[in-house]
Amino acid sequence: MSGTTALPGTPCTAPRAGDPPMHRLEVRLPDQVPFAVGTFDTIGPMSRAAFPHRHTFYEIVHVTAGTGTHVVDLARWELHPPHLGLILPGQLHHWEDARGLDGTVVLFTEDFLLDHPGDRDLLRRLGERPWLTLDGPTHARTGRLMGELVEEYGHGADGFATVLRSLLHVLLVRTARLRGPGTHAPPPGRPAAVAEEFAGLLARTGTEGVTVRECAELIGVTPGYLAEAVRAATGRTPGALLREARSREAQRLLVGSGLSIRQVAARVGFDDPAYFCRFFRRETGLSPGDFRRSHERTRDERQEHERQEHERRRGGRKHHDRRDPSIEGGARPA
Repeated sequence: MSGTTALPGTPCTAPRAGDPPMHRLEVRLPDQVPFAVGTFDTIGPMSRAAFPHRHTFYEIVHVTAGTGTHVVDLARWELHPPHLGLILPGQLHHWEDARGLDGTVVLFTEDFLLDHPGDRDLLRRLGERPWLTLDGPTHARTGRLMGELVEEYGHGADGFATVLRSLLHVLLVRTARLRGPGTHAPPPGRPAAVAEEFAGLLARTGTEGVTVRECAELIGVTPGYLAEAVRAATGRTPGALLREARSREAQRLLVGSGLSIRQVAARVGFDDPAYFCRFFRRETGLSPGDFRRSHERTRDERQEHERQEHERRRGGRKHHDRRDPSIEGGARPA
């Protein structure tokens, strides 16, 4: 995927006006594998970024300590480690009020999944439930696997890329098992490949506004064949998935950017803002303006609650401090 990686120190491509930043994966050499793993500290401050941003790559986090909230698109997860989380390319995420955040971070692009192409579908299905709280044995097993990834990546011995791909494959398969039964498996053969390519088109930013026919042309099949393949793989039509993807992107931009409603409409392929508003209301039950205001109101209420909690704790400490001299037997007035 062209443009998903960059050499260290390469400035990020400036986003379009009002859009959140888009980060690429830094690699140490032009021909190095598009993969990195380490702690939050060794990966760098961007691994704890407190502002909404996107990636061109996948990110898996094994959170072992910390408090705060992880926000991905419109979902919020309070930190009660241990956790295992996944952020897909193009998703909007950040860490909110994070303190003591620790664990392991795995970063890789789709190009890295050469030995196990089926992992692309696994990742997309894992993205449906991207945040897990781990029990003790699973946490320990995940920690050992993360340790092997860190060690193999650090040594960089002959064949290390193949070993990293294998370890990553094990991590993804084991994580998929945690989701339990009911995961829709794709059909074998050409239909599965077509459905996978269609899912890839939906995941990429910049394809907003394309039609099902245009997607079929990009993949090299007829619209009818695309519909059959996607329905066999997902149980849904390409049109329904395309509408869902456009609605999801519009929601991200309404909450995470400073774009006007007209600009958001244009970003997701609507020339007519009024038609976009009708589409958005049909998909979400709210107008774009009401949707944005409801999230701003929720954010303001949350911030006010946090401010009051901070003042309450601070006031408690001050009261206790005033009593310290008498508690400790300090000097008293004559």
